[in-house]
Amino acid sequence: MIDTLEQGFFGIGIQNGKTPENLGVLWRSAQNMGASFIFTVGKRYAKQACDTHKAVGAMPYFHYDNFDDFYKHLPKGAILVGVELDEKAVALEEFQHPRRCVYLLGAEDNGLTKNAIEKSHHLVKFDTRLSVNVSVAGSIIMYDRNLKMKYS
Repeated sequence: MIDTLEQGFFGIGIQNGKTPENLGVLWRSAQNMGASFIFTVGKRYAKQACDTHKAVGAMPYFHYDNFDDFYKHLPKGAILVGVELDEKAVALEEFQHPRRCVYLLGAEDNGLTKNAIEKSHHLVKFDTRLSVNVSVAGSIIMYDRNLKMKYS
C-alpha cells in the first residue's frame, strides 16, 4: 500500500538562464538526482551536446514565458523554494526540504527577479567563497535534498 503522505516530488529550473549549456548540465544532474521535471522561465532550451545521458527524452521539460506564467502553473501542493543570496534566505545546512517542491534558480549574473523572491515560500542559500555556476548550484541543492531525505 502506498502512503501518500510519504510520497514526494521535486522539479528544478532556471529563471532567465544565461546559456543553454547551463540547462543541459542541470538537466543531466536532475536526472541523476531523481528530479521529476525540469523547466525554464524566460529563455528557451535548445538541445545541447552536454546532455550526454539523453535526459531530454527521460524527464519532462516545461518552458514558461515569464514568472507569472510559471507561478500560475506550479503543481498543486508544491512549495516554491527560491535559491538566492538574500538576507532572508536560510542557510542550506539548516534547511528542511519540503517533500513536494519546486526549486527556482536565477542566472549567475542577475539572480532571481524581485517578484520571484517575494513569491517564494522559502529562500535558501549556501556559502561559497566565490559565486558558482547555476547548474553547479542546482546540483548542490539536489544533493543536499537527497542526503537529508535519505535520513529523515
